[in-house]
Amino acid sequence: MPNYLDEAHRAEVGKLTMTLASQTEWPTWLLLVGFYMAWAGIIFYGQALGEVFTLVLLIPLVVLWLSIQHELIHGHPTRWPAVNKALGFLPFAVWYPYDIYRDTHLAHHDDAMLTVPGHDPESRYVTRAAWSQSPGYVRALLWVNKTVGGRLLMGAPFAVISLLSSEVRSLFSPGRSAGRMWVVHVLSVVMVLSWVERYSAISAVQYLFLVSLPALSISMIRSFYEHRPSALPEHRTVINESSGPLSWLFLNLNLHLVHHDLPGLPWFYLPRVYWARRSQWIARNNGYVIHGYFQLLHRHLVNPVDCPRHPASH
Repeated sequence: MPNYLDEAHRAEVGKLTMTLASQTEWPTWLLLVGFYMAWAGIIFYGQALGEVFTLVLLIPLVVLWLSIQHELIHGHPTRWPAVNKALGFLPFAVWYPYDIYRDTHLAHHDDAMLTVPGHDPESRYVTRAAWSQSPGYVRALLWVNKTVGGRLLMGAPFAVISLLSSEVRSLFSPGRSAGRMWVVHVLSVVMVLSWVERYSAISAVQYLFLVSLPALSISMIRSFYEHRPSALPEHRTVINESSGPLSWLFLNLNLHLVHHDLPGLPWFYLPRVYWARRSQWIARNNGYVIHGYFQLLHRHLVNPVDCPRHPASH
């Protein structure tokens, strides 16, 4: 347990790990079963729902799936990574193979390297060298991507293009053996889209572009200003005090500092741990607090949240 927590707080967190919910992970199991039942119901009985309702229900459900996969990567609901992968590898969100998401996200949890381009796989910043060498239109797009509106419109396509381009290059790199992973992923995507095409009220193309991409865009609201450059690693991770529908879809990951400091803590205990010692958490990240996603939208719909160029990189 982190040594910066005071003794009382450490004892409280320790007690939570011994509860029935923590020992059995029944809330996460319930969430998994509920997701599979909801997705199957919408797809296989979608003709009764119609096209519009199918789309409206599937988008938040796929956002939730991305959050569920995140929990699986962090060792929930079982201690066995292979079992968690089996529970969550199906590509309902289409684009990201489970293995890539797992490996890049766990690498992202090296807090000493948070936000540093070239070291943090989830960094939203570029180096000074990359910035100086980029043409004007690329800089303009990077600035736009630093607004909420720009992230919603461009973030998902950019992420998919970046993923595919980097993977195509790496497939031909010496020592790289990702071919099998991609074969399994593509076959799984074909299977999921075949179910959609055959049984649901929407087509596979609609699922790709009217469900999966919008869901990825919504999930990027959470990561939009999740981290910032700072000299101290603990000052780099946000606390967003949202308590609305988005915080539920994100499984409380808006309380992101708590998650980074206690990555093994299940999603359903993050709010309890945060609110029990709110002032201490805020002091720890030097007041890096956002009071809900509406505040973020209001301030940064069209105004960049910060500079795309990392201040400490070369």
